[in-house]
Amino acid sequence: MTGDLLAAALRYASAGWPVFPVRPDADPCPDPDDCPCKRPLIPKRDGGNGFKDATTDPTQIRAWWRRWPGAGIGIATGAPGPDVLDVDRRSGGDGFAAFNRLKRVGMLAGAGALVRTRSGGLHAYFTGTGQRCGRLPAHHLDFKAAGGYVLAPPSRVHGKPYELLDHRPAGARLDWAAVRSLLDPPRPAPARRRGGGGTARLAAWVAARPERTRNDGLFWAACRAAESGCDPGELLTAAMAAGLGETEAKNTIASAARRVRADD
Repeated sequence: MTGDLLAAALRYASAGWPVFPVRPDADPCPDPDDCPCKRPLIPKRDGGNGFKDATTDPTQIRAWWRRWPGAGIGIATGAPGPDVLDVDRRSGGDGFAAFNRLKRVGMLAGAGALVRTRSGGLHAYFTGTGQRCGRLPAHHLDFKAAGGYVLAPPSRVHGKPYELLDHRPAGARLDWAAVRSLLDPPRPAPARRRGGGGTARLAAWVAARPERTRNDGLFWAACRAAESGCDPGELLTAAMAAGLGETEAKNTIASAARRVRADD
């Protein structure tokens, strides 16, 4: 296993991904209340800066794994390393519903690798960018990019491995802003009925939705309009101006109205 870890660290580095050593696997965890098992190993007393010292230098990598032969492998995310979508799986829920929703609309096409994490979650690897890390806790998704890191196969934590499921030539980038817009769109202020213009602000918001988020945005806005008793005609016009077809937009508005009636 020790040789496998060093060999894997060198392979990642040869691909241009900076790596660093992570605390060796401990099973059981020595301190479940403050788990140290995924932390960088490079101590500050040695002049280190943890994952910020990640490197592609094979001499340094060999020296680290001579010192800590059982160390796990951390990869610093964000260019020149990869960006990684982290799909969590915990006792309170998992991110696979959100992941599959992103997959259905084509936002995950071109991932270079899929890795099963030690908890049964998933890491989807994309070409690295300068985007910052982000989180969508309600959807159990984390975005590891500039300023972050992930553990990589064949590392183990609490006796459970990180396992490569699929690998292919990478080239795609993940647009985190688009992911946020789809799964957690910004909410306009609630519409207030004022004659025929009660949906004007909602309509303007719908008209500005980017591609792949338009239908979800229209549904949310149509729910707010129905709750306020407003005529959804402006929303239909705005949705069509944003690029939705008339039939699709009408069906979405009708679905929102049914949802509001069912909730009353």
